[in-house]
Amino acid sequence: MAHDLHLKDPLLEQRLFRNRMLVALVGVVVLLGVLVARFYNLQVVNYDDYRTQSDENRIQVRPVSPTRGLIYDRNGALLADNRPSYTLAVVRERVRDMDGTLELIGRLVQLDDADVDKFRQRLQRRRPFEPVPLRYRLTEEEIARISVNEFRLPGVSVEAELVRYYPMTDLFAHSVGYVGRISERELTDFSEEDVRRYRGTQSIGKVGLEKSYEDVLLGEVGFENVETNARGRVLRVLERHDPEPGSELTLHMDARLQQVATEALGENRGSVVAIDVKTGGVLAFVSKPSFDPNLFVTGISFKDYKALRDSIDVPLFNRAIQGQYPPGSTLKPLMGLGGLAAGVIDRQTKVKDPGWYKLPNDTRLYRDWKRWGHGKKVDLIQALTESCDVYFYDMAHRWNIDGMHDIATRFGLGAKTGIDLPVERPGLFPSRAWKRGARGMPWFPGDNLNAVLGQGFVLATPLQLAVMTATIANRGTHYKPQVVMAVDGVEQPPEVLHHVEARPEHWDLIFEGMESVVYSTHGTGKKAGADLDFRVAGKTGTAQVVGIAQGEQYDSEALKERHRDHALFVAFAPVDDPQIAVAVLVENGETGGGVAAPVAREVFFDWLSRPYEDTASVLPGPVQLEKGGIRG
Repeated sequence: MAHDLHLKDPLLEQRLFRNRMLVALVGVVVLLGVLVARFYNLQVVNYDDYRTQSDENRIQVRPVSPTRGLIYDRNGALLADNRPSYTLAVVRERVRDMDGTLELIGRLVQLDDADVDKFRQRLQRRRPFEPVPLRYRLTEEEIARISVNEFRLPGVSVEAELVRYYPMTDLFAHSVGYVGRISERELTDFSEEDVRRYRGTQSIGKVGLEKSYEDVLLGEVGFENVETNARGRVLRVLERHDPEPGSELTLHMDARLQQVATEALGENRGSVVAIDVKTGGVLAFVSKPSFDPNLFVTGISFKDYKALRDSIDVPLFNRAIQGQYPPGSTLKPLMGLGGLAAGVIDRQTKVKDPGWYKLPNDTRLYRDWKRWGHGKKVDLIQALTESCDVYFYDMAHRWNIDGMHDIATRFGLGAKTGIDLPVERPGLFPSRAWKRGARGMPWFPGDNLNAVLGQGFVLATPLQLAVMTATIANRGTHYKPQVVMAVDGVEQPPEVLHHVEARPEHWDLIFEGMESVVYSTHGTGKKAGADLDFRVAGKTGTAQVVGIAQGEQYDSEALKERHRDHALFVAFAPVDDPQIAVAVLVENGETGGGVAAPVAREVFFDWLSRPYEDTASVLPGPVQLEKGGIRG
């Protein structure tokens, strides 16, 4: 019986085992080499890069925004404050699914389309790992919802910040102004230094003092190094460099006087500007109607902005420095002073006033406001007291526009006053060259007659009229108007622009005429001095809104309310030692003596009848006022 025998071959098995071991060893060596090469690449070649990325996952440099400087009135009343507010912010690099995150947040807090749209715009201009605001002013309930769902919202945090708040709402909206969120246009115009200064800051001054003193109020940004976890939550602060807070402003303005002037205007549209005759400091600055600046701080809603923008009363319009109105007869004291200085008139000059004036070789009649005239022998005092137009027509005909333009510009008309507020308009006092350039026409004798009464081409802002009146009150010292009295307690000295020279007897004559306006039996401004224990000097004015054809009479009832004349009044007090000058404009108020003069009277009464302790400055040193009597 034959058997097939299968015998082992030890040599073959050894060879096979050796080959397999060799292949395995080569594979191990190759893999080990790849691993070593990878380690080398990570730990040596790209060490700095990966270390930086690792630190960014753990350590962040965050800007620390400075506290914006506060704004006070002259007595320490707070006009612009900073209040804590809670903001919902998102770090883009920590969020994997932005749309999903926004959807989840929308279920926890109220988000409208405007919030989301603005958030996406902010994402385009942020720095890496910088929190981007999504919703401002979270309520306590909303904060609680976000906190409970924090584990579902990596990269989302609630951050506390100080936001601007205006405790007196609309009272100082046109002077203090407001801040708002930095716009795309503003960001585009930023220099590299601006970008650095505004890191961590979302707001910028938009109008008023908030804009003109932005560099002073802003402060200097700080920074801190913080350690974060994988979700971007701050674990601890490793290093901190504190920001420098913005400077504090103390204003010449008085909150109580501002309130009095605002209430005195009632429901009328208009403006009141009061100036310290001794310094040029602006004591009251009213433009009515006004608005609540708090609406703009964290972004105004479309509905609210549309209501303000489309209002027929234009509350956003700053009438005190942007409204350009014909000043009317309020210019007569200034024109009278110029006529005296030029020798065109003197105290004895008398003019016959039958109720009209006619230029030589001209058939047109230039009517006086009083159709039957003011008498056969009207002098300067009577002309100012009763606002006689014919007297000034005659003076203008014998004078020239060059002389009128010269005296007007020296008292601040036709140019910006230089007040420390933005968007001031210059008004207009015409000249021969202006008319030739702007209208392509020569100057006519009739233009003189319009200009001397503050009509025709003449335009002035209420602020310019207040400056003009203050310059008359202090007998020619023309101060630059200033709203800010001190920065961080350091007084800003008054700035004299120039001095208008005139003979003492000429100043006396103008003072006498303006005082007669208030106290004479036939004076047009008697309501300005009613029941006051000091003397007031003033001048009424009426400015046409629509033209009246020659021969026709002004009929208030036939005109729409907004087509009726504007009412004006300028004045200073006390006459024997002027302290305060006031300009009042009441749109469509018709009579300066009946509507505007009582407003000035309330301002004078509050300012000059108030006990010393209610009006003294809060600043130390030379800014303090002398005790006793009327303000000095």
